[in-house]
Amino acid sequence: MKPNNKVLLGMSGGTDSSVAALLLQDAGYEVTGVTFRFYEKEGDTEYLDDARTLCERLKIKHISYDVRNMFRETIIDYFIREYMAGHTPVPCTLCNNYLKWPLLQQLADELGIYHFATGHYVRKRFIDGFYHITAGADPDKDQSFFLWGLPQDILQRMLLPMGELTKIRVREIAEERGFLKAAHKRDSLGVCFCPMDYRTFLRRELPEDSIKPGKFFDEMGNFIAYHEGYPFYTIGQRRGLGIDLNRAVFVKEIFPEENKVILSNLKALEKTEMTLKDWNITNPDALLCKDDVIVKIRYRKQANRCTVTLQADNTLHVQLHEPLTAIATGQAAAFYREDVVLGGGIIQ
Repeated sequence: MKPNNKVLLGMSGGTDSSVAALLLQDAGYEVTGVTFRFYEKEGDTEYLDDARTLCERLKIKHISYDVRNMFRETIIDYFIREYMAGHTPVPCTLCNNYLKWPLLQQLADELGIYHFATGHYVRKRFIDGFYHITAGADPDKDQSFFLWGLPQDILQRMLLPMGELTKIRVREIAEERGFLKAAHKRDSLGVCFCPMDYRTFLRRELPEDSIKPGKFFDEMGNFIAYHEGYPFYTIGQRRGLGIDLNRAVFVKEIFPEENKVILSNLKALEKTEMTLKDWNITNPDALLCKDDVIVKIRYRKQANRCTVTLQADNTLHVQLHEPLTAIATGQAAAFYREDVVLGGGIIQ
């Protein structure tokens, strides 16, 4: 498709996508808003009404796109399967890389729209012949960790109007322009379909006898206490174990078949390597076998230097320069050089 001045904007009805619509219009783009119906708790469609109302005020076309079944099969069912396998899922990473942005591209192609955009707090940069996601200007809102899996054909066409702004400034813009509801909307927290405690979500979604009490053991195999069921624990967890040993203990291993959870001290969780599957690398020459790469396995915490190599079985081997704790199967790992995302993958 040839470039044009049209842009398809993913609109959640929240502050960020609302201001993104304003900014894209200001920049001269012909904006079409699309609201994907991913998940609606108890049938709540206020977000859809808010997005539609905003588009009416801005005199731009609005589309609603019902992908609830696809979201259920791709994200929610995966989320449940991973916890039941004793893993730590990354639903927001999968949703962005394999659902949200590809859907924007697909719909834009159908409508003859070249660009697509969201309210993500990230930027992009063209480096050595490749487009890269880079961190947003607001370190507290930066979402670059979730976008390591996007291919070049998406990166080339995406617009990121929020990348240079702070959240404070975004709220000011909404208020200055008279969009008071958008200006004062609360930020969404956590996973959209279970923003609070995922344990409550699992209990609601699974048959009653799916999760049963089990046993905590130490590394030597000694019984410590009973637990509520292995899916309710993740590697590295300390709080919420429901036991008091007068010493700090952490979840080290989970054995689903035996409903067994192993506890240890923090030192025992340290690892100096990990292996990634389902990976994406933006530019192999910039990442592989370099000693100045940073790996993150958390959205906000833990940034460690590493060296990444491609193995014969097509997995990535990550050699950490310093030990890292709480590496869990199923988590995402993202690679950076300074603020530039180099790629990422899923921990085996």
